[in-house]
Amino acid sequence: MKKLRKYLFLPLLVLLAFTLSACGHKDQNVYQKVEANKHIVWGVRADTRLFGLTNVKTGKIEGFEMDLAKALTKQMLGKKGTASFVTTANTRIPLLKNGNVDAVLATMTITPERAKQVTFSKPYFPAGSSLLVPNNSKITNVKDLNNKTVLAVKGTTAVDDVHKSAPKARVLQYDDYGQAMSALKANQGVALTTDNGLLAGIAQENKGYKLVGGVYSDAPYGIAVNKGQTEMADHINKALKQLQANGTYNRLIKKWFAGIPGFSLKGVLK
Repeated sequence: MKKLRKYLFLPLLVLLAFTLSACGHKDQNVYQKVEANKHIVWGVRADTRLFGLTNVKTGKIEGFEMDLAKALTKQMLGKKGTASFVTTANTRIPLLKNGNVDAVLATMTITPERAKQVTFSKPYFPAGSSLLVPNNSKITNVKDLNNKTVLAVKGTTAVDDVHKSAPKARVLQYDDYGQAMSALKANQGVALTTDNGLLAGIAQENKGYKLVGGVYSDAPYGIAVNKGQTEMADHINKALKQLQANGTYNRLIKKWFAGIPGFSLKGVLK
């Protein structure tokens, strides 16, 4: 009987330990942890050209956000500071909430709804909806889309943005950017719309296409930390400001976005 009670009691001990651990983690000061460990775990994307994309030859994730994360890490923690990356997409906020990552740097648009769940840094990339068209297109800005068909991806803010600026535009929505770009090549629409940074990556991969019209909406990207981790957010903001002041930020922007047809560096450089 004593042996039976022992086995019944063990699961309760495990559950209690897990609960205490979870509570302790929830209340943990993330900045104090990363400062002590000299290490930051960043949630990033590995499927977005120019921002974060897996190099099939090396298996490493490369892009503007990877370089920015490494630079922020050194700026915050010193020369001995190291960074590691966890791939996120639709799981960005859950991974942050569960403590799997210390901060998320993954083309994350700052929105009021998301701000209820996470704390954002100051914007690090001035994203906004733009247009991708063939080089010989007569489309020059979003208002030219009235009474024409424009292509977009389901679930993106660009769909609403188009209708606000060109209410008579017809929008065809696709499941992903590959399908939408194929439709543009097949002349099923006169333009593809989404964030300017994402379009820059698509333009780099598809010669004969360019960005036009600048940005017609304001949807900047921010670095997210868990709600309540204001010290971590403050140190990220301080480091970001320092990188902008010492020229590191501009160097990284030029490294990844210079030479993209129609992409304006002027609106991005600090």
